[in-house]
Amino acid sequence: MKICVTSMGNEKDAMMDSRFGRCPYFAIYDTETKRCEFVENNGVTAPGGAGIAAGQQVVNKGVEVLITGFIGPNAKRVIDGGQIKVYGGKGGAIEEEIKLYEEGKLEIIENAAPAHSGMGR
Repeated sequence: MKICVTSMGNEKDAMMDSRFGRCPYFAIYDTETKRCEFVENNGVTAPGGAGIAAGQQVVNKGVEVLITGFIGPNAKRVIDGGQIKVYGGKGGAIEEEIKLYEEGKLEIIENAAPAHSGMGR
């Protein structure tokens, strides 16, 4: 199974980013190989539609679980379409967030955050 954590950096000790569409990196952890791949978020520099671009990127990577802070309605639709379960992270380091998920200590995010428009709002 692949678990994606929105990340502020491209190393295992990086902190989780609470933003989905505008996070700089995705940390994608494979539970079978125990390896973590860091992928630059294609949506981070998009003038609009960042959540949609980021969501499609995560779906294309074969992710089954997403750990983030907030996810907008457009991104949530893409993620839901890819049958990815979304969990609310606690804001810790990537490895901590994965451990919390594996221990069943993260809550599922059923509803998207309110919509907004434009970068940095």
